[in-house]
Amino acid sequence: MQTNQINLYGRKAIVTGGASGLGFAAARRLLRSGANVALWDLDIDKLEILRSDLAAEGPVYVAAVNVADPLAVRRAFEQSLEDLGEVDILVNSAGVAGPAMPAIRYSAADWQGVIDVNLSGVFYCCQAVLPHMLERNYGRIVSIASVAGKEGNPNAAAYSASKAGVIALTKSLAKEVAQSGVRINCVTPAAVKTPIFEQITQEHIDFMLSKIPLGRLGEPGEVAALIAWLCSEECSFSTGAVFDLSGGRSTY
Repeated sequence: MQTNQINLYGRKAIVTGGASGLGFAAARRLLRSGANVALWDLDIDKLEILRSDLAAEGPVYVAAVNVADPLAVRRAFEQSLEDLGEVDILVNSAGVAGPAMPAIRYSAADWQGVIDVNLSGVFYCCQAVLPHMLERNYGRIVSIASVAGKEGNPNAAAYSASKAGVIALTKSLAKEVAQSGVRINCVTPAAVKTPIFEQITQEHIDFMLSKIPLGRLGEPGEVAALIAWLCSEECSFSTGAVFDLSGGRSTY
């Protein structure tokens, strides 16, 4: 599929969860659009391999970070700031699915683990990067939520709740900084075939697919294309918005 050229030349980006899935797809698209990119992930070995693979696309830096740890996020941001010189873009992609089971069977640890990564991790990353963006009066933040955050998926209460929280956090933060040059938005994909599928059952995947009128799963590149535009200067009048990528599933 031919891709449109989105101008991100000279922009500096951080992508969390950059070692796989939507994070990797977004990072590759940003690089191909001219950005320099710092990949954050827990899997530093995989990040190093990816850095070599992506070197031909543009400047790539890596940092091992657990986004659920606010101190680790602060350290990673300082490292990336040294590597990149400045940060114009933050893509929050790090996430976990959590167990697929009824909420009444969820352990407190399982619930907290999903919330810590999917919601608190987005908050910690935004909190670390926003002061820098506000000082420069420019920035683009894009967080990957989910259609589950709009509709709620059965047997995925923690995941659905965490993604609903990302939507609300996006709207709240965007309003707080609306008078600046920073724009904050999120995307809500339906099922997209990524390595996170390894964390969920085939039954749950079939349920999600059955809800999509287009009758297929999304492709990571399709999500990355929208993210790239949201990271551009052209995205100037959209902030606090939720952009649908659900193959027709979402009704609002």
